[in-house]
Amino acid sequence: MGNGTAGNEALRVAMADKGETVESLAGKVGVDPKTTARWLADGRIPHPRTRIAVANLLGRPAKELWPEPFRRRDLPWFREWTELEQQASCLRWYEPLLVPGLLQTEAYARAVLATGGLLSQSEVEENVAARLDRQRVLEREVPLQLVTVIDEVVLRRQVGGERTVMAGQLSHLADLGEREHVQVRVIPAESPWHTGLAGPFVLARMADGAEAAYLDNQLRGQVVTESADLASLGGRWESVTGEALPRRRSIELIREVATTWR
Repeated sequence: MGNGTAGNEALRVAMADKGETVESLAGKVGVDPKTTARWLADGRIPHPRTRIAVANLLGRPAKELWPEPFRRRDLPWFREWTELEQQASCLRWYEPLLVPGLLQTEAYARAVLATGGLLSQSEVEENVAARLDRQRVLEREVPLQLVTVIDEVVLRRQVGGERTVMAGQLSHLADLGEREHVQVRVIPAESPWHTGLAGPFVLARMADGAEAAYLDNQLRGQVVTESADLASLGGRWESVTGEALPRRRSIELIREVATTWR
């Protein structure tokens, strides 16, 4: 198995099993053949988006071909997305039930992660720290452009044992929404059923124009790179934004609801 430091035998075997050469694989994933050769000979680890594309093409888990990025304690299937998230220039994020992770306060994140007692206290704290660390993308010199759409129920369902958790979270959410590079838009409760209620999703755009998406469920998340799937999610994004209040009215609603939690 490739170890990221000296030749990647796992990748070599996977390519042979699929009948791929250095040149054919490079052509299919859009890189120079010299780059692919370095993956094999030098154990170089490609960009996360490229790792996903290669793994999908070869029918192998990315962590089998390049285990090094997965040796951190993060959940392996989420590690791929966090790397893409950190490198994205723009995120479009829809959440029907929760405040998006990049906009959560520490208290809200801790309450969400501790719900149900499924994680130990130390695991909760590790995950809270990781979530807060991810939020640094909003503080970069060239910050991430973040557009989020949430349903009004997110503002009105209590998370955490103390009402102050929600009051603090909504004030924080409104403050972030005032930033030039962050938009928080709310779909009002009186809106009828819409396509977004089928589940949350995130669309990421990289500086070079490449795109990826992330879907979540009860067990694990999934990074999506297929163009047809991205197009479908893009259509859903247009649908949910069409249901949402304008930016300024959304901030006003968030601040109004925040006062009910005090």
